[in-house]
Amino acid sequence: MAALVTLSLLVAACGGTSDDPSGKPAGGGTFSFALSADPGALDPATAVLSITNTVLSLAYDPLVSTAPDGKIVPGLAEKWDVRPDRVTFTLRKDVTCSDGSRLTPADVAENVNHIADPETKSPVYGVLVPVGMKAEADDAAGTVTLSTPEPFSFILENAAQLFVVCGKGLKDRASIAHATSGSGPYTLTEAVPSDHYTFTVRKDYAWGPNGASVRNQGQPEKIVLRVVPNEQTAANMLISGDLNGAVVYGADRRRLEATPGVNKLVLAMGNGQFFYNQDDDRPAKDPAIRRALTQAINLPELAGIASSGTGRPVRGLVMDPKPCQGDGVTGHVPAFDPAAASAALDAAGWKAGADGVRVKDGRRLTIRLLYATTRGAGVLAANEYLAQSWKKAGVEVTLNGVIDTKLSESLNAAQDWDAVWLPIGVTLPTQLVGFLSGPSAPKGANFAHLSNERYEKLVAEAVTKPGEEGCKLWTESESALYDAADLVPVVENTVLVAQKGATFDFPAASFSPTTIRMTSAR
Repeated sequence: MAALVTLSLLVAACGGTSDDPSGKPAGGGTFSFALSADPGALDPATAVLSITNTVLSLAYDPLVSTAPDGKIVPGLAEKWDVRPDRVTFTLRKDVTCSDGSRLTPADVAENVNHIADPETKSPVYGVLVPVGMKAEADDAAGTVTLSTPEPFSFILENAAQLFVVCGKGLKDRASIAHATSGSGPYTLTEAVPSDHYTFTVRKDYAWGPNGASVRNQGQPEKIVLRVVPNEQTAANMLISGDLNGAVVYGADRRRLEATPGVNKLVLAMGNGQFFYNQDDDRPAKDPAIRRALTQAINLPELAGIASSGTGRPVRGLVMDPKPCQGDGVTGHVPAFDPAAASAALDAAGWKAGADGVRVKDGRRLTIRLLYATTRGAGVLAANEYLAQSWKKAGVEVTLNGVIDTKLSESLNAAQDWDAVWLPIGVTLPTQLVGFLSGPSAPKGANFAHLSNERYEKLVAEAVTKPGEEGCKLWTESESALYDAADLVPVVENTVLVAQKGATFDFPAASFSPTTIRMTSAR
């Protein structure tokens, strides 16, 4: 922002299909995993990139966790009491931070209030911490209460997304830019940016989801996250045994799927989609231009290109296990119609010039198309296809492929883009609100400067309604975005989480650390 991310932003459990030939758990040792890019700053209060949350998931815990079936299970909190506008958590008494200090309710409250503090300028405020949320601790009772000014749907579920900083890092946030200070099962012991990050197990850890511990046969003593931007290189390293795990989006996926001895876990991993920048000086500020640019694209064809044929039809913005099952997409995205697109651009005053590029009041119709280079060949080809399609419509397009950290900078600080290919991975519709409305970047998380009154009205009502009543409104709110061509959903991505010599769960691009097992097969 998760997500922002090639923005699969957040941490949550979701299921997948697996083919596991890897054998029984073996001794501990070292587990090695490929990161497609450097994670950047490691403070959870600033972490929106999925690659950052992958790293953080080894060292930090949330209050509760989401099981694969969508149920909330204990984490740092052993029980909770939920009301429409508040949830009170009772913490476990045996939790310690990586520096040996005991985790207290005051520590948890400080995390929430730090993110909510305007001075922090946290990009996850309004996403992981709802706007207006306050935290109050009662250390004597062992409880912390999170409250919102009005009823807030999913107030409990939202707590499964927030990593809790404790110990020394809580007092000095600058100290965790390249270090960790959490209650999680591993501690960062070596950080070499753009090369590798090494974690060491905390042998006393026993407060994972539902009381999970690291006292398991095959639990690795060390974890090395190696920065390997090239997917082909990562695939070669995994086949040779130099890596135990890698996430593969592109052509090397088929090669790994055919390799004996590789455990093949297939997961949904956010949507392939693009946004238009609606800042005042951008062409896409005009809804007629957004609609015309969308009509110029053959979206089913683009979906096949972006996912290399491995995607699924997209039904909404929220990942599994989603709380609302409605389809807000079908019938709401402008259909492929190049003639209508051309007529709309003419009607808006953008006339073709001598070189074919449309011009209005002496200004050329120019689109700077931003995307991450770490998502495989399919995403590169998809953005080239977008550029070619828009050029046919008379648009001058500049492709700008960048690494994940540069993408986040361009979205939230430089604002040097007109359209962006940006998967956002969230598991609750409330987590989208800060990205899709409210203060615009750099003051807020609304990187595309969206201002959709219908979306905001429906969200304001949905957030106060539980169950099916609220879900209907959440689905309608998404449809309002597609009707206005604020964003264009293309495909639900799936990825291959390839494993060799180890098995592990990898929900929503984050580790479930206590599930990592080294195996006898290499």
